[in-house]
Amino acid sequence: MIKQYLQVTKPGIIFGNLISVIGGFLLAAKGNIDYPLFGFTLLGVSLVVASGCVFNNVIDRDIDPKMERTKNRVMVKGLISPEVALVYGSLLGIAGFMMLFFGANPLAMWLAVMGFVVYVGIYSLYMKRHSVYGTLIGSLSGAAPPVIGYCAVTNEFDTGALILLAIFSLWQMPHSYAIAIFRFKDYQAANIPVLPVVKGISVAKNHITLYIIAFMVATLMLSLGGYAGYKYLVVAAAVSVWWLGMALSGYKTENDKVWARKLFVFSIVAITSLSVMMSVDFMVPDSHSLLTYVW
Repeated sequence: MIKQYLQVTKPGIIFGNLISVIGGFLLAAKGNIDYPLFGFTLLGVSLVVASGCVFNNVIDRDIDPKMERTKNRVMVKGLISPEVALVYGSLLGIAGFMMLFFGANPLAMWLAVMGFVVYVGIYSLYMKRHSVYGTLIGSLSGAAPPVIGYCAVTNEFDTGALILLAIFSLWQMPHSYAIAIFRFKDYQAANIPVLPVVKGISVAKNHITLYIIAFMVATLMLSLGGYAGYKYLVVAAAVSVWWLGMALSGYKTENDKVWARKLFVFSIVAITSLSVMMSVDFMVPDSHSLLTYVW
């Protein structure tokens, strides 16, 4: 029974989001870690993400049976009733929001609320099924956790928070399109209007390439703006160039599915590397940003 309640929260997604929360938090903390705040932030975000995933499972229970990847989910098999899941999801969300409000700050909580509303209310309930731009809207909610981690420390939405939002939003796009390409038949069967299905895989490849270039620029801004150091800059440049190279190789591949899966796997390596590097290679407040040297 406990296993089913755990599965419906999508632990893999929670874990992935926690890595980015830690990145944002430690980037802002600059080595001066408030451990109770760190704990409240991680737990609060985990509960909110878990809540969003439960609601998503309830909303998608009609299309999940049509997709190979999701046909064995708890809600599809009827192991938890929609009514119980909604109560469970609501309790998780309320606990998470309260933890962020009292344990971190109101800004962190409101960012979590916005991320939740975008993911559940705008993306899951409407955009995912009706618009090719659903992925773009969904990417904003996916970028919320590192920003929450950052703002839990700073208590203000500054340029650093904006850069993090850009990095993680732009990363989501090639990552999501790669999934849609190697799970093409799933999305087709469920009639979900993702870009590769609606406009074709060749158009999706162009979008992937452009988003990775934009992602590359955004990642470098953390160092140029004086938020992260040179080691981060080197790693960010390396993974971005490598990821771009993989994307470009898609133009001459004979097997789109295999290529897209590799691109997807590397996207996780890329974002994890960045999260780790921004955690350990932050710039202390009195150091000069690269931009001061440029000017």
